[in-house]
Amino acid sequence: MTGNVSPAMYAMRPNAYTVRSGTEWWRVHRTTRPAAQFNPVSVDAHFGGNRFDGTSYDPYEYLYLAADPETALAETLLRSLDFDTESGMRLIPYAAVAGKSLSKVRTDKLQLISLITEEDLAAVCQDSWLLETEGDGYAKTRRWASELRAQEPDAMGLVWQSRRRRPRLASVLFRDRCGDTRLIGELVPELQDLGSPAGVAAVNRLLAPLRAAIVPPWPE
Repeated sequence: MTGNVSPAMYAMRPNAYTVRSGTEWWRVHRTTRPAAQFNPVSVDAHFGGNRFDGTSYDPYEYLYLAADPETALAETLLRSLDFDTESGMRLIPYAAVAGKSLSKVRTDKLQLISLITEEDLAAVCQDSWLLETEGDGYAKTRRWASELRAQEPDAMGLVWQSRRRRPRLASVLFRDRCGDTRLIGELVPELQDLGSPAGVAAVNRLLAPLRAAIVPPWPE
């Protein structure tokens, strides 16, 4: 499936994924912002933005989370990053972590739409395209997210396998569906300044199995 057909044409029956109260998720965010803060910026319906952001046509606030710290880092830092031909590593620019933190977010019980398995994708009349396409394809994936919200009004977000660290999970929450749900952000001391020497070293340890590392501006 390429996303060329309007999702409104389909009657979908999404599968549910329940997140237990007290579950810990992780995210990379600007250090100046709270760890559990939703992004209030609606992106253009056709240009820019990320896979399931709110748009001017469906202006929900959104929060991307990952099931563990490695996945949060991979989802944020390894997008469209090729392996270096000399080192065989994926070299992350230092600017990608300067002024950033990696934090825990503990949630209350959540009811999400599951896009984890092929059966889950088929339940919403989709296939891996929804989770694999990038760049210009995001305009269509955002449209699909909006239609899923319309057809499943109690869904508080979406959950799927991370494209950059399968089979670990990534998710997006919808602020308008979370109501009074508590989201408690917690800074992790050694990870609250990813641009510091200690932060760079910590990130590089976590991403070493993925053959990825930050290139710091100081001599190694």
